Amino acid sequence: MLDAAAVAQVRAVIDAGPWADGNATSGAQSALAKANEQLPEDCDAARAAGAIVLDALAASPLFVAAALPLKVFPPLFNRYAGGQAFGTHVDNAIRIRRGSDFRIRSDLSATLFLAHPGDYDGGELVIEGQFGEQRVKLPAGDLVVYPASSLHRVEPVTRGSRVASFFWVQSMVRDDAARRVLFELDEGVQAVAVRLGQGDPAAVKLTGVYHNLLRRWAEL
Repeated sequence: MLDAAAVAQVRAVIDAGPWADGNATSGAQSALAKANEQLPEDCDAARAAGAIVLDALAASPLFVAAALPLKVFPPLFNRYAGGQAFGTHVDNAIRIRRGSDFRIRSDLSATLFLAHPGDYDGGELVIEGQFGEQRVKLPAGDLVVYPASSLHRVEPVTRGSRVASFFWVQSMVRDDAARRVLFELDEGVQAVAVRLGQGDPAAVKLTGVYHNLLRRWAEL
């Protein structure tokens, strides 16, 4: 999602920011499990770095295809160090931006890693799904998107600092299974178009199927 230069730009902004207790944005359940630091969402550093992240999301065809975003919550930023962790929890269904009337239904959660994996030990994002646990620890600049309804946790960071951006997405397609079907179909359409050409009858027909399903399932 972000190249090395963009990661460095974001880190320069947020590392100098006014970090505070991460429970400022927690619900009652999360506050019992969460120990980290976070940039206040209305501070200048969070706004400036968040704008960089939002621009990158808008320019990413893969993110748009996977998330089908209707609204994106302004990115937040956190860091873990010295054994800090976030126990198993589910994200709040509705997220409201502090001091505004901006609100979204959180269909998807997203974590954008901003520290190199070798710079810290632990800190894996563990997502519990129907096929068991997935442990995610990605290179700086890489993004993972997953259903906000999933149980998930951040393992303790035992060396260094884990720094990330996190946010939520309200998708045009609420249902996780329907959104996954559309993403897989879109991948298939693109592969056929590359192999046979955009004007090939099979590519045209599959494109029509994709848009008719999106028309059926989308909520705007």
